[in-house]
Amino acid sequence: MNRGITGYKLPISLVGEPCHAFVPNPLPPAPPVAWNAPLFQRAGVSLGRLCGVTSLLPDPHLFLYSYIRKEALLSSQIEGTQSSLSELLLFENDAISGVPMDDVQEVSNYVAAMNHGLTRLREGFPLSLRLLKEIHGVLLSKGRGSEKQPGEFRPSQNWIGGTRPGNALFVPPPPDHLLDCLGALEKFLHDETVPSLVRAALAHVQFETIHPFLDGNGRVGRLLITLLLCHDGVIPQPLLYLSLYLKKNRATYYELLQHVRETGDWEAWIDFFLTGVDETARQAADTVARLLQLFQADRTRIYELGRAAGSAPRVHEFMQRQPVVSSPRVVAELGLSKPTANAALAQLVKLGVAEEITGQQRCRVYAYKDYLRILNEGTEPL
Repeated sequence: MNRGITGYKLPISLVGEPCHAFVPNPLPPAPPVAWNAPLFQRAGVSLGRLCGVTSLLPDPHLFLYSYIRKEALLSSQIEGTQSSLSELLLFENDAISGVPMDDVQEVSNYVAAMNHGLTRLREGFPLSLRLLKEIHGVLLSKGRGSEKQPGEFRPSQNWIGGTRPGNALFVPPPPDHLLDCLGALEKFLHDETVPSLVRAALAHVQFETIHPFLDGNGRVGRLLITLLLCHDGVIPQPLLYLSLYLKKNRATYYELLQHVRETGDWEAWIDFFLTGVDETARQAADTVARLLQLFQADRTRIYELGRAAGSAPRVHEFMQRQPVVSSPRVVAELGLSKPTANAALAQLVKLGVAEEITGQQRCRVYAYKDYLRILNEGTEPL
């Protein structure tokens, strides 16, 4: 539906150049949005299947540990980082030779920000502007962007696209309009008259339109989707992440954000969003099923060794939670002696379950290769 512009343009002067900032109308849209009922239902069914398949895991954190890191990588790639999942996991094992530090630090920050937000929600902290500021503070706490006022709404004007305000694709609201815009958004986050999936879709666009931080708006805006769905109980764990879908459809994603602002056609955006939820949930459920099959097949091969397997079953179980490990990490986490840990890792390498990925004689690091192969699908840098 074409409702016309979804806000108003405010003339301002930015770095000595006149331009127009865009101030969005509060949500929900008027007239009310209508969404594709079959598509909405299909997205809900796919989410339900994902939750059901994940519940079959002996420990959901086996999946969440790595899946959260994949989402962090993909969301950061949309913003231009070039690190890989293996590099992030190496970084977390203090084995960082050859890894682009700024990029991998940025992805690591995203993991920390996501975990912070989810922990706060579990503690009963409300989904609020204060929580978004806290998340932003963690996201930009180290490395690139740490000088961009982490945890604070921007005190100055910014713009998106273009080389200067006059040719920018979009100029968000001026700083003195931020609190009014954000206050209305915070109120809408709890508007239960709008279904959670549709509310997440609308809130994401509104957040990106307000662009309240100097840096990190895209990543926080994508995190907001997952936080809202967890807060509302639509998903029991942070299982749904749209960054792979948005990365694959990056041009359409940005076009639709701008299309909503200019024409008020929220329905086109909601269709795109629900299609992404359906596709992403189905892909995640298939990934869980493939991982379950992989774990069982490898477990069977290890136990067929009999007594010769030694501590390999325990190390295999540990690598399901952390697919990139070092011998010292195995020793520390499992309480094994160094010779026992090394022998177990050697058994897993011999079976083809693990592989050594540094090529070094010392400070060696081992990866659960088929697990990483499955997780790496779609994470190639843009």
